[in-house]
Amino acid sequence: MIRTALLFVAMQLCFAFNCQADDLKLVENIPYTQETAPYAVERCKLDVYSPVGKTDCPVVVWFHGGGLEGGNKHLPNELRDCGYVVVAVNYRLLPKCTPAECIDDAAAAVAWTFNNIEQYGGSRKKIFVSGHSAGGYLTMMIGLDKHYLAKYGIDANDITGLIPFSGQCVTHYNVRKLQGVGPLQATIDEYAPLTFVRPDAPPMIIVSGDRELELYGRYEEQAYMWRMMKLVGHQECYIYEMQGFDHGAMAAPGFHVLKQHVSRILEQKK
Repeated sequence: MIRTALLFVAMQLCFAFNCQADDLKLVENIPYTQETAPYAVERCKLDVYSPVGKTDCPVVVWFHGGGLEGGNKHLPNELRDCGYVVVAVNYRLLPKCTPAECIDDAAAAVAWTFNNIEQYGGSRKKIFVSGHSAGGYLTMMIGLDKHYLAKYGIDANDITGLIPFSGQCVTHYNVRKLQGVGPLQATIDEYAPLTFVRPDAPPMIIVSGDRELELYGRYEEQAYMWRMMKLVGHQECYIYEMQGFDHGAMAAPGFHVLKQHVSRILEQKK
């Protein structure tokens, strides 16, 4: 049964994750693509943070935000010391690449994770994909439109869970800008996650900021995505609203939701 919830979160929950302190090993700037163009060589790199001495760990692939036009890979503080291997990804940015190249980079990074993460203590059977804003958009695009990962020999359905934070569900507003369309004129085309709703997708946990504070009506987009996933027959789609938190601030309490569902999904898989 698909469920939806409004999550009322006090600020202290941002820090109350019941995580144990781990020593983390960092391997930086690992190339994940075979592209040879200078801009791809510059941007298509990732960092791996892994708990020292641990194996078979859950993995979170984290895509940064920035409207597909800015931002850089980083380890969110809320993902430290929780027993996860975290893969923090840079990708090419608009307008120096095409929208398809940007999404393809995200797919290449996830494919790299499937093929290599066990060398870093992670399990390829416990890979969650997440990100904030533009990163949430990329999470949904590669998780729902299967052709991006299929290019690299990966079935998107092998992702253990998709956890987009405040991701655009219609065509991304900066993709629309390239098309000459304004941010308040919604379109749905091959660059919209909503185009690819399907019943067999991985579990999807949608996390939004407060509907009155979100960017460009983002909550309503995500609520429509949740509804369409329900109507198409998807059996494990959830939506959470971080009431009182705007587009930027919602990420911090959103990690509480991420951790709850990582634990829940992994427990169900035992």
